[in-house]
Amino acid sequence: MKRDSFFINIIMLTIFGFFLSSCGQNSGDSGDSDKPVVALVMKSLANEFFKTMADGAEKHQAANPDQYELIVNGIRNETDLTAQVNLVEQMVSRGVDAIVIAPADSKALAPALKRAIDAGVTVINIDNQLDQDVLKEASLTIPFVGPDNREGARMVGDQVAKQLQKGDAVAIIEGVPTAFNAVQRRLGFEDAMEAAGIKIVSSQSGSWEMAKANTVASAMLSEHPEIKAILCANDSMALGAVQAVKAAGQNGKILVAGFDNISAINPLIESGEVAATADQHGDELAVFGIEAALKILDGGESVNRKTRVDLITKP
Repeated sequence: MKRDSFFINIIMLTIFGFFLSSCGQNSGDSGDSDKPVVALVMKSLANEFFKTMADGAEKHQAANPDQYELIVNGIRNETDLTAQVNLVEQMVSRGVDAIVIAPADSKALAPALKRAIDAGVTVINIDNQLDQDVLKEASLTIPFVGPDNREGARMVGDQVAKQLQKGDAVAIIEGVPTAFNAVQRRLGFEDAMEAAGIKIVSSQSGSWEMAKANTVASAMLSEHPEIKAILCANDSMALGAVQAVKAAGQNGKILVAGFDNISAINPLIESGEVAATADQHGDELAVFGIEAALKILDGGESVNRKTRVDLITKP
């Protein structure tokens, strides 16, 4: 696939994400019935992972229309924290019963979520875990439903390490540094490289975005021509890294890895341009978060839930 088609796809998804973040998708109106209303508040719908998450939630609600109503929201880009805080406040104003949130920032969302809880809204944290010290300081207990990101990244890193030699040089393109899952994925990659005796010569943030990762990867390859692999904390950034590798004339010589298993990465797994990714099953993740919220609303216990993450490689 050519570079232009990647950017066309991402532009189309961004437009779609803007539409959803502006008006939301509703399976009902929060004032129309006695059924609980659950709001799913995600990060950027320009990222296919969150579109998959939204699809999973909508299918679950369609299969259980008598149990609850659903509002789906997302922000335009991964770092638009203000927009996500506004979405939380809008959902509280609309009188939703629960918010299931994949926070853009593990610390900065806490005040908005505290206001939601103080207003009587049940909050479930999915995907990117909220900072436990910040929650403790705010006297908040918010259950987390999601995978062990460090474990998932370690699996991806181990797979890449099998194709390298001890002492080889690699680089890491991280997510947003204030996101817990970004930190955990970086640590997982570091765990794998340390165990294999492989050197990490550069580690920089790509802010979860393809274009930013492309720029970062290009600079890394220029500064460190000895790099044998680039480990990316999500697949959008892996797409950007693949294009940087091609532009440098190193296709087939430098391994790239990602995380999330979006559909755009699948052909690159097949061709070997991407060595591995991890599937954390975003559709299931949303459903498990919704189910956790409904259980609490029905008087059940608030508990954390670890979800699965699978290594994806060429068959």
